[in-house]
Amino acid sequence: MPVPWFLLSLALGRSPMVLSLEKLMGPQDTARCSPGLSCHLWDGDVLCLPGSIVSAPGPVLVPTRLQTELVLRCHQETDCDLCVRVAIHLAVHGHWEEPKDEDRSGRATDLELEEPRNAFLQAQVVLSFQAYPTARCVLLEVQVPAALVQPGHSVVWPLEPDSVRTSLCPFKEDPRAHRNLWRAARLRLLSPQGWQLNAPCLLLAEATLCWQAPGGGPCLSLVPPLSRENVTVNKTLELPLLNAHPNLCVQVSSWEKLQLQECLWADSLGALKDDMLLLETRGPQDNRSLCALEPSGCTPLLSQASTRAARLGEQLLQDLQSGQCLQLWEDDLRALWACPMDKYVHQRWALVWLACLLLASALFLLFLVKKNQVKGWLRLLKEDLRAGAVARGRATLLVYSAEDSGFERLVGALASALCQLPLRVAVDLWSRRELSAQGPLAWFHAQRRQTLQEGGVVVLLFSPGAVALCHEWLQDGASASAPHGPHDAFAASLSCVLPDFLQGRAPGRYVGAYFEGLLHSEAVPALFRSVPVFSLPSQLPDFLRTLQGPGTLRPGRLGERAKRVSRALQPTLDQLLQPPRDPGDPEDGTRVGT
Repeated sequence: MPVPWFLLSLALGRSPMVLSLEKLMGPQDTARCSPGLSCHLWDGDVLCLPGSIVSAPGPVLVPTRLQTELVLRCHQETDCDLCVRVAIHLAVHGHWEEPKDEDRSGRATDLELEEPRNAFLQAQVVLSFQAYPTARCVLLEVQVPAALVQPGHSVVWPLEPDSVRTSLCPFKEDPRAHRNLWRAARLRLLSPQGWQLNAPCLLLAEATLCWQAPGGGPCLSLVPPLSRENVTVNKTLELPLLNAHPNLCVQVSSWEKLQLQECLWADSLGALKDDMLLLETRGPQDNRSLCALEPSGCTPLLSQASTRAARLGEQLLQDLQSGQCLQLWEDDLRALWACPMDKYVHQRWALVWLACLLLASALFLLFLVKKNQVKGWLRLLKEDLRAGAVARGRATLLVYSAEDSGFERLVGALASALCQLPLRVAVDLWSRRELSAQGPLAWFHAQRRQTLQEGGVVVLLFSPGAVALCHEWLQDGASASAPHGPHDAFAASLSCVLPDFLQGRAPGRYVGAYFEGLLHSEAVPALFRSVPVFSLPSQLPDFLRTLQGPGTLRPGRLGERAKRVSRALQPTLDQLLQPPRDPGDPEDGTRVGT
């Protein structure tokens, strides 16, 4: 039956710690055959050239099946190379040519002379292996005794059963292996309706469409267009959509946990739109009903509910009938429509501007009546409003690794001090309920998108634990010194942060910082030094100037605010830097003596 195995060395490096693979001793490539066969592996590689299939006059040996598996070929007990074992199954195709009648009598006397020539059937099998940067081509010769040649049958493996082998999957239940695998997975848009889940190996996952409204919040699942189904990795999948929309996203889940979410059309169609998603349900006799998909559910357009869709129900129905809505999907009973809401927002703002105009007119009349008094008051009000509006206009997202309670107190003190400047600060310490409901990945993804859309900045607070996580992601061989907590948004944020740094999109969006005494400046990974990294509290003025933007504050006021933030940080920072007290040391104020 088979040629049992052939060892082919690969240039994949030494792997002495892969204990689950079978170990074989021997320094060279070898070949072995089933009992009764003979085989020979040529020394050195041969030149592989493309050939063609030609017919043979008699029986030939052809490969019918090929199997491969990884093994370890060891020179010593702990000095092993990773190799491929190839099992080739050969069979006889074709028949012996029978001599013609008129030649049988004349050739009968020559049978004894032909027996040595027909004693064996020989085949040359060329094995080719190509993988960057390795390419090999070897030649294997196999000989079969003529007595064993039976056309159509495999070449006579002994009838004894094979020995039982053990199949082990050591990483199947390893959560860290699953995390690393999902970190390497990516969603990619191939065409207006085609997409692909790229991963280094097979994944057990389900995909569904969802609608992501601007301003954060959960992505609403759209089961009708794409029901939950298993996803085949590295295979192009088609979405049953009539038109693409930037708010349409793809969610990939594994074991009922969200792993990836990408709005695939956001890059090509622009930012998220404030559109209303309508679900049309068709009944018999051309009856149809319409409802708007909102976080609270599907609200009927003509209802008394207090939602935005209910208040604008008649206008949305007119927009749909006049062809102003975009149809996203349709089947025999249902359809999805995206209706723009910009004009209704503009109408609302028009009323606001009218009120502001009336107020401005009244103030102008007041200014004319009491010019001198109002002029000084307006000048002071203008300065305060300008400084406050500029300062409040910058959103700031703090991301850190939750190492211990002391470090969390330090981050909380920094966030509270920044809010007093004022800045609009977001940190997971103040959003634990949302973090638990959405999960760290979804929460950070929504906060990061909202912060960057508003022109804000993401602050990466580096600590020993955060640096260890970064090295682990960058595959430096380091590992985190502590397990990740259920609310650790830093570990989840790396899947979104690292692509921005690797693709050069980080400058202007990200700022780095670390606390003096807890981390040295050289410990910050080089990848993150493409953006400003500040040492706190000594570089607080530059740090605050970067957060608030250039030209927002005079140098004197900036220095005062830096001192205020430093005073808020210093007590907590001193407690972290204080060495632990030895239980045997006497308390302060006690006297030691006899």
